[in-house]
Amino acid sequence: MVVLGGRSEIGLELAGLLAPGRVVVLAARRSGDLDHERVSLLDSGATAVHAVEFDADDLTAQESVLDGITAAHGPIGTVVVSFGILGDQSTAEADAEHAVSIVHTDYVAHVAVLTHLANRLRRQGSGEIVVFSSVAGVRVRRANYVYGSAKAGLDGFASGLADALAGSGVRLLLVRPGFVVGRMTEGMSPAPFSSTPAQVANATARALRRGRGGSGEVWVPGVLRPVFFAMRLLPRAIWRRLPR
Repeated sequence: MVVLGGRSEIGLELAGLLAPGRVVVLAARRSGDLDHERVSLLDSGATAVHAVEFDADDLTAQESVLDGITAAHGPIGTVVVSFGILGDQSTAEADAEHAVSIVHTDYVAHVAVLTHLANRLRRQGSGEIVVFSSVAGVRVRRANYVYGSAKAGLDGFASGLADALAGSGVRLLLVRPGFVVGRMTEGMSPAPFSSTPAQVANATARALRRGRGGSGEVWVPGVLRPVFFAMRLLPRAIWRRLPR
């Protein structure tokens, strides 16, 4: 199992649930500083945990990182794509460079690595990819439209890729959490129907266990699916006033 974004709270929670009996590869920047994460996953039952250097924003290096992982540890069974940034909306509205950095990490870098992964797993004829989108991308709000627009793009790309992978032996699971209370949102007031990284990971693990008999997407918590169906019908004048 490979976790792209080896410091992600959700990614690590999910890796801990899936770890028993598996070799886990944590791919992240400053990979030499992942001792705590390695020990935690070994305690969760992983047979071995390896750390590799991975900068998602370096598009030219993504494929070589995947090549190195495959060469060292064999075919990839499960890959958890869990890197991303929230950024600062107010800064992004005034600073184009910051706005582009959010979109680059949360959308462009994902498009690149998911394309590499899809091609690689297609050649294997097996594997599963977990992609974390967000309800922020279902209907983009004024309060966080830069981040939301990146997630909207990722959601659409991943949904289309999941359809393109049908029949290939490769499964893509798209996860749409609501507000997650964690490091990324520290200091922010939780939104209604908030969840924790552990709750998102548990829902994702259950969806993976259902395998091909289950849906290719999961909302966390599940109540957000009907809530956002209704929210799509809100008049724009009301929608633009909603908080993050």
